[in-house]
Amino acid sequence: MGQHVHKLIQDGIRKGMDYAGYISMMNDLVDKGKATGTEQNEERIANTKLNAHRLRRIEKTMTVPEEKLEVFQKIPENQIWLVVLESWCSDGAQAVPLLHKIAKASSKIELRLVLKDENPRLMDYFLTNGTRSIPKLIVTNEVGEVLCEWGPRPRTASKMVTEYKKRNKKVDDRIKKELQMWYHRDGGNSMLDELIEIVKPH
Repeated sequence: MGQHVHKLIQDGIRKGMDYAGYISMMNDLVDKGKATGTEQNEERIANTKLNAHRLRRIEKTMTVPEEKLEVFQKIPENQIWLVVLESWCSDGAQAVPLLHKIAKASSKIELRLVLKDENPRLMDYFLTNGTRSIPKLIVTNEVGEVLCEWGPRPRTASKMVTEYKKRNKKVDDRIKKELQMWYHRDGGNSMLDELIEIVKPH
């Protein structure tokens, strides 16, 4: 990895928010009737409000088995988990509470959150199938070297969206509702297993 992307990652880590800062930002946006990002529209503002509620609900109701948290507690080196997202991103609202619970349980992990539209050059190094899909988790060591990445959603959920797009040529409200129902049933388990897969020493 070149010095340029290394500097972008370091900058992202430095200016990133912690979880409490992110929640505070979300609440502030709801109070002001705004969303993050360069484009403000009714849908994004409504999604931000919905996501603020989602974050609180998921954090309260999601439980992570102790034996799975142990995997993250036993990571051999300190890591920084840098997440690129936006307030209006529904997949981001599903992912962040789990990432927070993992980081809170492990002294080896520091969670930082940055906004996509404020970090376009960083985002462009971590595209998914050529697109700026979020959320994107970039796992680095203490000096900012990338160890692995994850996102924008668990494999099963990504497959659902891909197959729906093939059939219907678009992503609409129907698949968005189906996706939220899937997330609710899954309870974060698929994402948790995928994160264990990428951080476990091979």
